[in-house]
Amino acid sequence: MEIVENMENVTIFTHPLIQHKISLLRNKTTGTNEFRSLVEEIAMLMGYEALRDLPLQDVQVETPIETCMTPMIAGKKLAVVPILRAGLGMVNGILALVPSAKVGHIGLYRDEVTHEPHEYYCKLPHPIEQRTIVVTDPMLATGGSAVEAVNFIKERGGNKIKFMSIIAAPEGLERLHKAHPDIQIYIATWTAV
Repeated sequence: MEIVENMENVTIFTHPLIQHKISLLRNKTTGTNEFRSLVEEIAMLMGYEALRDLPLQDVQVETPIETCMTPMIAGKKLAVVPILRAGLGMVNGILALVPSAKVGHIGLYRDEVTHEPHEYYCKLPHPIEQRTIVVTDPMLATGGSAVEAVNFIKERGGNKIKFMSIIAAPEGLERLHKAHPDIQIYIATWTAV
């Protein structure tokens, strides 16, 4: 993992498995089904690291031998919120790690004249303010949709937000970081648009 200079809240993954899968993803001969599987696998590998700070609490569990106290994810847990439609491809990778996570959705469209994003749908799990929220979008290009999606979540009370993207353009990464320096941003790789 690499932290981008002057952006403490940004993590770029350098893990060989993630990099290998991104190379397969980018290959023009990769078919649709393989592409979908790779997006899901990359999201799961990214999620494993991005969720390492989920809070734990000790709970009593009855094992076949005895009753014991053991750690489990605390609180209202996790919400996965894809930016429609592309972000949907990353959801199952995170749900494979935390099947109990709730899923919300944010739909945005771009104004044809101004190119600014506008919301057409926003449904978040309740109570959103008690959850860790992972926003997914496989491509962070200009950053406009990402910034607006995080704005919508904050307006509705969300405050512990992580953003995950597979490929990011430096401009989009910088725009999201400047607009929301309080969120954690996880990127698998970055490239020029």
